[in-house]
Amino acid sequence: MSVRLAGVGFVHANGVQTLSDIELSVAPGERVAVIGPSGAGKTTLLNLLATRLRPSHGRLELLGEQPWALSSRARQRLRARIGLVHQAPPLPPRQRVVTAVGAGRIGRWSTLRALANLVHPLDRGGVRDALARLDLADKLFARCDQLSGGQLQRVGIARVLYQSPELMLADEPVSAMDPILAGHTLALLNREAAQRGISLLASVHAVELALEHFPRIVGVRDGRIVFDRPAAEVTAAELQALYANAQLQQAPESHAPLQPIIPRC
Repeated sequence: MSVRLAGVGFVHANGVQTLSDIELSVAPGERVAVIGPSGAGKTTLLNLLATRLRPSHGRLELLGEQPWALSSRARQRLRARIGLVHQAPPLPPRQRVVTAVGAGRIGRWSTLRALANLVHPLDRGGVRDALARLDLADKLFARCDQLSGGQLQRVGIARVLYQSPELMLADEPVSAMDPILAGHTLALLNREAAQRGISLLASVHAVELALEHFPRIVGVRDGRIVFDRPAAEVTAAELQALYANAQLQQAPESHAPLQPIIPRC
């Protein structure tokens, strides 16, 4: 399994429990959307899988390794095999796009090579190819502070594609994009994962996009998994229960059989 969690929970330093008894397995090549209302624990779950957080209890395995049983150096090597797309990519404002994307492979480089890449990008062609998949090849030498929110999100995705990870995680990767571009981008992420035979887990703010682009849906609420099933089997009743007490934008009457549309979180 690429991902295996057994009885995993996470408690913040202030005593607030964000995740409880998470049981989840993801095989190589599976593509999974994680949905749920704001505060459900989706980002915490992805941060655990990225080893940015350590579980408070339970067993976590990633790519056949138990990250918190490894030495610090071995855990860093494992992190280099995992790509995380942030909702708001942590890109220095004055940094050039070519440098920001090229940094995706820093985990595999020596310190000397990483420093050299900051001064003179080492693989402009490879970075340009990653950007071209997201229609951003013309932004190769643009500064990050010259880009829109949606463009920055696509730069963050290009960075992970350039990294070529074995496990790809994405935390609301298209929240700053219009629906058409968001759909195209999620289709690209799924296509890349399928072609490379790697696992993809993404939290998705819009349920209709999750159902359209991901074969498997995991619903999370109050820090627990409430359903985990193929997208075609997710029912309107389950979605209503998942988002109960959240504001729902109902589908028009002419589309009554469709799943309800959940507003962006």
